[in-house]
Amino acid sequence: MAQLDERQLDPAVALASLDATAPREPHRLFALKQGDCFAVADAYGDIRGAGDGFFRDDTRVLSEFRLTVGGRQTSLLGASLSQDNVLFTTNLTNLPIQSAGGRDIPQGAIHIERVRLLWQDRLFERITLSNYSREHSTISVSLHYSADFRDMFEVRGSTRLKRGLAHAAETNATSVLLRYDGLDGLARLSAISFSQAPDQLSANRADFLIAVTKRSRKVLYVEVGPEVADKPDRDRFRAAAARARFGMRAKRRHGATVRSSGRVFNDWVERARADVALLTTELATGPYPYAGIPWFSTAFGRDGVISALQMLWLNPGLARGVLAFLAQHQATETSPFSDSQPGKIMHETRKGEMVALRELPFGRYYGGVDTTPLYIYLACAYADRTGDMAFIDGLWPSLCAAAEWTEEAGRETGFVTYQRAAESGLANQGWKDSFDSVFHADGRIPKGPIALVEVQGYVFAAFRGLAALARRRGENDRADHWDDRAEAMRVAVERDFWLDDLGFYALAIDGAGEPCKVRTSNAGHLLFVGLPEPARAQMVADQLLSASFHSGWGLRTLADDAVFFNPMSYHNGSIWPHDTALCGAGLARYGERESVVRLMSGTFESAVHFNMRLPELFCGFTRAPGEAPIAYPVACLPQAWSAGSAFMLMQACLGLEIDGWEGEIRVGRPRLPIGIDTLTLRHLGVGDRVVDLTFQRVGDRVVAFLADRHEGLVPLIVRT
Repeated sequence: MAQLDERQLDPAVALASLDATAPREPHRLFALKQGDCFAVADAYGDIRGAGDGFFRDDTRVLSEFRLTVGGRQTSLLGASLSQDNVLFTTNLTNLPIQSAGGRDIPQGAIHIERVRLLWQDRLFERITLSNYSREHSTISVSLHYSADFRDMFEVRGSTRLKRGLAHAAETNATSVLLRYDGLDGLARLSAISFSQAPDQLSANRADFLIAVTKRSRKVLYVEVGPEVADKPDRDRFRAAAARARFGMRAKRRHGATVRSSGRVFNDWVERARADVALLTTELATGPYPYAGIPWFSTAFGRDGVISALQMLWLNPGLARGVLAFLAQHQATETSPFSDSQPGKIMHETRKGEMVALRELPFGRYYGGVDTTPLYIYLACAYADRTGDMAFIDGLWPSLCAAAEWTEEAGRETGFVTYQRAAESGLANQGWKDSFDSVFHADGRIPKGPIALVEVQGYVFAAFRGLAALARRRGENDRADHWDDRAEAMRVAVERDFWLDDLGFYALAIDGAGEPCKVRTSNAGHLLFVGLPEPARAQMVADQLLSASFHSGWGLRTLADDAVFFNPMSYHNGSIWPHDTALCGAGLARYGERESVVRLMSGTFESAVHFNMRLPELFCGFTRAPGEAPIAYPVACLPQAWSAGSAFMLMQACLGLEIDGWEGEIRVGRPRLPIGIDTLTLRHLGVGDRVVDLTFQRVGDRVVAFLADRHEGLVPLIVRT
């Protein structure tokens, strides 16, 4: 079996998988998600293969779902998602067709509305046909469907030598049942049920002759689920929609909300918040933000931690859920196949047939070198934000085990390194994990074990945070030890990663001790954790903000003079919003507040061009007047840490910190986004109290104040 890079479809494979006659750009597809199900379709509401479909537990249970009217595809009027991401609606009209009686029906006579939602492992759809002509018409309406029951990794390009048994379709008057028996012994079903009996029904098509009198409408309800539904109808559709919307409202109510004086800016913030809510799944351990749709709609360790860090100031409950889940799935044994060692934190988990059969290691996979220190760092940041020591005390054994793994991983070289333990695992195990993302300046691919620069920064921050928590627990010996480890890491990074000739930090150090003298955005993550000395931090900041990195839309992952630079690549010159946000937060930490305002402006303007929704990544071409950012063809959309980047950049602009131990809000040199004169945080939790905090532009200054009803309850310390 060909090796599949878990976080990257090979561009040739990815682009070849697109329908050449109708490209499937992610920003023109529409995604719905609920629980462990998601659906991706085009603006017509059609599922036509490639990467779209209806997926349940990492298996595509509907690979085709197309509507034709009069034997022809419809004409698109417009499509949209509801603001809460629950309902997809597309408005269509007919092309020139003939009625069932042979009479010509001109284009635009029939309006077709498709409304779709997901609820409890089931797809619900309402198809409404309205006749605006002056004639009665009997119209042929057909639904074309199939289910290939492909594992997610097959959909992404992995090949299999053998598959399970696909059964012949079973039909009755108002439904069709599609079934696949996997090699893992599980039967996977897809039952398509209709509100009225089709005039003709086959294994892959349902035909309806629908009489629509002039100025009237007819409605057809369809459901797709793991079993045949009770007869789909208006009441079932409305009940599912009401429950789905109520559930989404409950998720969006968690934490503080943001409202500003900018209408379009508010639309972006609302969409970003809705996307975080859409991707957040309620697990037994609490809420967890799944990484992204379609390729990564599951729990990823690194993505979950970073998404939780982005939202921590507004909604610390998300971090608590992420920490609880990762602690529960912490490794307890050594396994080369899954890249696990005791104490290590999970990289990802999957539920499909291929991982159940161990054709791939990603059922529960630990091949992420940065996830463990990031997990510790998130726990420390959560404690500082909330003062919730009771939760930290319960997590303490897990944190200590993670710290022991981190120390052991760095024992040989002083740096935490990676080298995959089995050929089926990931070759590169940092956040840039495509095969060519780590290299020397001359293009050589380094041999392992490899120490990435940003990982050492995470380790520094993890040990420093753990030391502070240990002191609060009265474990002073442990605190001193971890303080020593943090300082040793800081000194080692400054000594071994700094490149005097470039005035920058090396991307990595390879197994021979040779630095990869390549300028990448990874160094910006060192600023995020506060490792560099101020003079070096300023040199890094100046270069990140130069044209080599800053495209005008965001920060490229790689400087434009590097040998592998390609603005259309996955990791070597593209723009990842979460990466820009982490670097932006680091720049703010070292006083570059005005630069962060400009970064946020570019990010916001990118979102406007992408219909208010930042994709996983986009191309790193330099911004030109009158041009829009260029999409990456197989990016995830929505993506949790892309949506969360809006809030991390916002916090960096505002200079806001919440001290959960002292129960106070601190604001340092606040700035507002360009074009925004007021911004209010409503229901901001500080300890057991909730406040409203407003930032307002007054001349060339920004002032911060609490609502009158809260004055005196929570200390607000503002430094200008």
